[in-house]
Amino acid sequence: MFNPNSVILYVTDVNQSTDFYKKILGKEAEKSFSEFSLFLLEGNFMLGLQAKDGIDPKAQEHFGGVELSLSDVDRETVDRLHSQWSSMGVDIALPPQELAFGYTFVAVDPDGHRLRVCATDTSNID
Repeated sequence: MFNPNSVILYVTDVNQSTDFYKKILGKEAEKSFSEFSLFLLEGNFMLGLQAKDGIDPKAQEHFGGVELSLSDVDRETVDRLHSQWSSMGVDIALPPQELAFGYTFVAVDPDGHRLRVCATDTSNID
């Protein structure tokens, strides 16, 4: 059975992206090399940052967008993280607001990967 335990984001500058994720995750990378950094997250889930020019086989020039989502939080956490990330200069693509699926905001990392924080409204789920 294929049970994924990591996400690898292709990035332009590994050092810049590592510094960015250190700030928003509040932790150091477990491993860091010139073309790759690895963060160990909750539940042994891993976030890797790979230099897009150093991946083998070569990555596609244009590929679909990626959104990392934190969706098991309450409204207060959404507001707290929005405020915290805004004060750190993180680019906010969507300020906190109520959408059909819950109260959410979206930030963007240095390579344009979206970071969504959402207090999901489970009352609409059958």
